[in-house]
Amino acid sequence: MQTFLHFFEDDPAPPQGPWTVTRLNREAKNALERQLGTVWVEGEISNLKAYPSALYFNLKDETCNVSCVIFGRAFAMAPSLKDGMKVELFGGAGIFEKRGQFQIVVERIQRRGVGELEARLRALQEKLREEGLFDAARKRPLPPHPVCVGVVTSPAGAAIHDFLNILRRRAPHIEVIIAPVRVQGRGAAAEIAWAVTNFSESARSGFPAVDVIVVTRGGGSLEDLWEFNEESVARAIAGSCIPVISAVGHETDFTTADLAADLRAPTPSAAAEILSKDRVETLASLAELTRRLTREMQARLELSRSRLESRIVSAGFQNPRRRIDDLHQSTAYLLERGTAAVQKYLATLREGTTWTDAALSRHAPSEKLRLWRERLNTLAQRKGMAVEHSLVQRRQRATRHAHALELLGPRQTLARGFTITMDAARHPLTSAAVAASEKEWITLFSDGEVSSCPQKRKDLPDGGVS
Repeated sequence: MQTFLHFFEDDPAPPQGPWTVTRLNREAKNALERQLGTVWVEGEISNLKAYPSALYFNLKDETCNVSCVIFGRAFAMAPSLKDGMKVELFGGAGIFEKRGQFQIVVERIQRRGVGELEARLRALQEKLREEGLFDAARKRPLPPHPVCVGVVTSPAGAAIHDFLNILRRRAPHIEVIIAPVRVQGRGAAAEIAWAVTNFSESARSGFPAVDVIVVTRGGGSLEDLWEFNEESVARAIAGSCIPVISAVGHETDFTTADLAADLRAPTPSAAAEILSKDRVETLASLAELTRRLTREMQARLELSRSRLESRIVSAGFQNPRRRIDDLHQSTAYLLERGTAAVQKYLATLREGTTWTDAALSRHAPSEKLRLWRERLNTLAQRKGMAVEHSLVQRRQRATRHAHALELLGPRQTLARGFTITMDAARHPLTSAAVAASEKEWITLFSDGEVSSCPQKRKDLPDGGVS
């Protein structure tokens, strides 16, 4: 009977313990972001979910899908999306740590195969956004009751007629000054920018002074509204020192002028409604303010009359010399108290300075440095002794293991008179039946080996073979 001994080393323990799930997800997220970074991906939208400040959806192709999320600035610029829409998107590939879910955080999205014109528009808007032209912090509030409004538009368009009709009905007191410009075609953008700049700089240009500028036209296609997407128009609107309302196209139209303006109106009619309040409402508000002002003035007059009457009968008014003497005495008393308070405060400061100097002397950093040096020297000695002790223990353990391996090895067995018989390929022979079929045996002794040829097989009485 042969015994086979197997030696297994203990599994090494992790040097710092196992990772938490949070760390695993964070490490995976960081590695993925380093490897992929940002990518362009195309596919079909599915399972779209819209929230007030974010959009969640899956982007899929014939075989796979990936989770996507849009929020922040990209959410504000995202087009109208729906399930089944083919899109191209740009964003950062990463992992949502809390769920360990692979996703793309979308920075830009557009319909697949978007035209050159729309691509130019997106690039321009991104450029102006990075410059801060669309920042909410730079937008100014409209005056609450404008008296004169400058309108930059075509006088022949339907937009100006709707705008004027609403103003005449709701606020006929508002004066409207129209700067006639082209709103479509080559050169129209330069005229629009010129009119906005002249309204803004009326003292230089000779334009009438206005409270609000309205840039408007009717609806149309992207090509029709393109002049309101030009960089010159956006910069003129953003650089205006007078608040600007952009009312370009229908409610679904969105231009660069809308982003640069201080306020976007969905339509020209909505711009007129924003600028005007109902006449009856305005008159009622003025009447209420007049009543409140009258009551306030009457109350103030009564209070002033009462104070005057009390002053007339007061002792100070009857005998002003006595009042002056009282004030002189109060002034001398306050001067004395102030001088004493200043002297007391200065004494307190001197005492505090003396105490601070003594405390600094007691807590001089040189003494603490000396103590820390001593501690560092002691720790260095202890570290050296600990390392030496650990090395001695490791050497002793290695010697014991080597000795155990030597005792349990086959050479000790051979030294006691046992042998090992092997075939020509030096494989151990474990039965007589197998040995009889071999042409050559190799017998291993403790001091060498001997080759031999097998003789005729002889079966033993108990079933064995010799």
